[in-house]
Amino acid sequence: MTESLDEFVELTALTGRMGRLENQAVKAKAELAVAREQVKTLTSERDDLTIRVDTYELAAGLDPPKWLTPKQTKRSAATIVAMLSDCHFDEVIKFEENGLNKYDRRIGELRLRQFAEKVVELSRDYVAGVEIEGLVLMLGGDLVSGTIHDLAQHNETPYAPVTVAHWAAQVAGCVDFLAEHFPKVHVVSVVGNHGRLTIKPRTAGRARDSWDWLLVHSAQQISGAGNVTWQIPESHDCLFSVYSTRILLTHGDSVKGGGGVGGIWPPIKRLQYRLQVNKPHDILMMGHWHQLVMAASAGLVVNGSLKGFDSYAAIAGFAAEVPQQAFMVVTPKHGVSIQAPIHVLDRKKEKW
Repeated sequence: MTESLDEFVELTALTGRMGRLENQAVKAKAELAVAREQVKTLTSERDDLTIRVDTYELAAGLDPPKWLTPKQTKRSAATIVAMLSDCHFDEVIKFEENGLNKYDRRIGELRLRQFAEKVVELSRDYVAGVEIEGLVLMLGGDLVSGTIHDLAQHNETPYAPVTVAHWAAQVAGCVDFLAEHFPKVHVVSVVGNHGRLTIKPRTAGRARDSWDWLLVHSAQQISGAGNVTWQIPESHDCLFSVYSTRILLTHGDSVKGGGGVGGIWPPIKRLQYRLQVNKPHDILMMGHWHQLVMAASAGLVVNGSLKGFDSYAAIAGFAAEVPQQAFMVVTPKHGVSIQAPIHVLDRKKEKW
């Protein structure tokens, strides 16, 4: 009887221990699942941080041409900065739809040529008393209209590769023309939002997934000028210096909001503040808004557009603006010394 009782007690104790072990196993399994989720989250955060660090390093533009940031500069030295963005090449705008503008491939070619010639004219005839060392040509995105927006149905061709091939040659020709008139040319490029290949915007791979990126790389291969350097980061922004003036180039579609009392300016200033924290700069230059604002003294330049006023702007009630781009003269001592618009519209040549 005693042996049976002892066995019962021992069995009860063993059962209790097994129960506790099972509970511990369940708890350990749950903790393991939580730990795995934490590892997964931390891994994702690490990958995201790595992407952001890599993007920042790419955006920083750590290797600009030496002539842009020389150790010693002449007192009379100056560099021209011209911005080309929001061309929307191969988009078609009908005069009868807005009464203010017309645009197609032929007119786009004329305006691109007008842009290049005006850059030379402004530098040669309106800038005196300085020795121009070179030109920085900033390509600010939306060079093509792409295929994902409603306006794409009005393009010259529905085949984006055909558009890219045609305009890569045109942009290369523009760069080579400028290289004939300036001692050195440095091309800096970021992509826009219209040329992206995905319906929804993406952060990772934004540059490569864009017709803009392919167009500029193709233009680089086509260009035959030996005094041209290219800076084409695989990132959202590009930070570079002209002498001691730090310029951050971005397309501008990351600005969200607007429409209130201050319009688009409060969101732009908020973006400028955020970018200033991680990417210190003297001037933020962007396109996207098709409204030329030259306020370098306040640290901001918003480019106009090459294509000009369209039916979308007309329906939305936006103010009409002539096709124009940004032009600046930067000096070592005074930074941005001259600002002027580059007017690219010539209705007589365009014949409308």
